[in-house]
Amino acid sequence: KKKRASRSRASSPPPQAVVSDQFPAAAEETGISADAHAAAATAGAAAIVEQMYEEVDGHMVPARMLTFTIVGASGDLARKKIFPALFALYYEGCLPKRFQIFGYARSKMDDAQLRELISTTLTCRIDKSDDCGDKMDYFLERCFYHSGQYDSEDSFAGLDKRMKELEAGYIADRMYYLAIPPNVFVPAARSVSLAATSQTGYTRVIVEKPFGRDSESSAQLTQQLGQHFTEDQIYRIDHYLGKELVENLLVLRFSNLVFEPLWSRQYIRNVQIIFSEDFGTEGRGGYFDHYGIIRDIMQNHLLQILTLFAMEPPVSLSADDIINEKVKVLRSMRQVKLEDAVVAQYKGHVSKSGCKYEGYTDDPTVPDNSITPTFAAAAMFIDNARWDGVPFLMKAGKALHDLRCEIRVQFRHVPGNLYQHNMFGVDVDLCTNELVIRLQPNEAIYLKINNKVPGLDFRLDRSRLNLRYIDRYQHELPDAYERLLLDAMEGDKRLFIRSDELEAAWNIFTPLLQDLEKKHLAPELYPYGSRGPIGAHYLAAKHNVRWGDLS
Repeated sequence: KKKRASRSRASSPPPQAVVSDQFPAAAEETGISADAHAAAATAGAAAIVEQMYEEVDGHMVPARMLTFTIVGASGDLARKKIFPALFALYYEGCLPKRFQIFGYARSKMDDAQLRELISTTLTCRIDKSDDCGDKMDYFLERCFYHSGQYDSEDSFAGLDKRMKELEAGYIADRMYYLAIPPNVFVPAARSVSLAATSQTGYTRVIVEKPFGRDSESSAQLTQQLGQHFTEDQIYRIDHYLGKELVENLLVLRFSNLVFEPLWSRQYIRNVQIIFSEDFGTEGRGGYFDHYGIIRDIMQNHLLQILTLFAMEPPVSLSADDIINEKVKVLRSMRQVKLEDAVVAQYKGHVSKSGCKYEGYTDDPTVPDNSITPTFAAAAMFIDNARWDGVPFLMKAGKALHDLRCEIRVQFRHVPGNLYQHNMFGVDVDLCTNELVIRLQPNEAIYLKINNKVPGLDFRLDRSRLNLRYIDRYQHELPDAYERLLLDAMEGDKRLFIRSDELEAAWNIFTPLLQDLEKKHLAPELYPYGSRGPIGAHYLAAKHNVRWGDLS
């Protein structure tokens, strides 16, 4: 990617070559207006070379400019994640040579105020910070702000006018990141499509989750967005797909002979996908109460991880081939039933040291009688030849005892294990192998194996073959948003969600969500900072599984 980004810095041929006969029909070939060419010609042939064409791999091609617009630029997501990710890409040399970034929101601000707002969140890579200040200054100079309503075609027409002033003479590529509440996705998309699309380059729209609340609302959102943009233009982002270890899943499976033959019901006893946070809603109670943990975490983040883990080998690494295999997994999965799920909500707790933790309903933005779950666990099954009968246990919760996201693969017992009693007595589970892929924090891949303890006596022990990323790779891992934004700029949709994939995912969880709301089931309560509700242990035991993170 760095190599591709650096190509635009190649030197240009003599100006007269461009003017005389290399580009006799420049306006027709590039889509740039004849007036723009005439204006540039007046300024001199050198301006034409610099502004309108660039050399790539020894060929002269029309010069392009990227305009990246963050709709909802005054919000936390934009300030804490998107602007820093864009700066990191620029710092690493991954943005195009010519780019500009617009912030768009209802808040009244000017360019200088936006730059001041985001400057506090920009950081440089620790391994090369010598020119950090200069790069940050240049990046901020390329950031602009335009105030307007999300549903106003006139406001976006004003934004379009400002963009064109900076894009004059270039093929204009435009990307819009909708970092806004779901209820204004469609009005904003409509306004962009009517008033602010590029006439010469591509226009793409990145849509942030949630993608609806159930199958019906998701299908409606897909249909409404489809009225204004094609599926190829829509990038549904799930930032968990941009995490280093998630992208490494396919590499781990399909480039290591030791794993792929074992990746089936014949050798794997169960798979656990675990997400836990050691903090509560932290001021997001109003948003969270409308969605709950199943919609916020399980239906998207964790289900995406499951599909990458369980999918068949794709024909190629193209986006369509990979997503096709993910969709097959989703369509093979059983719908989650109420009897195979547990929901819970954290309550207030006073620790042994006297520290008081508030419960979920103590949050002033949460209704006192809320029954929205902050914890959920589910047993899921894939009805295909590879995974028939293997339970996939998934759990996610807030205000638990630690922070983690990991995949735990528990293998079957060794038939007729000669060393079973030498190791752990009658506890057969403790002498089985386990593969752990830790996505966060402290990214790692480790395999639990059985090993003889050195010495004259014959004692066996359980040891780890451990790949800790912080020990093996010294450079800082990129943020998930950096990877996903770069892929969107390059038109690579492998790590984005396709409409049929979204439909199949909602089909798995919608019956459970409808049952919970229809029956008004009160969630089990668990103390803030605990290991979660007792019901999760009973659910695992029902399927002859022991949670790996608690052993």
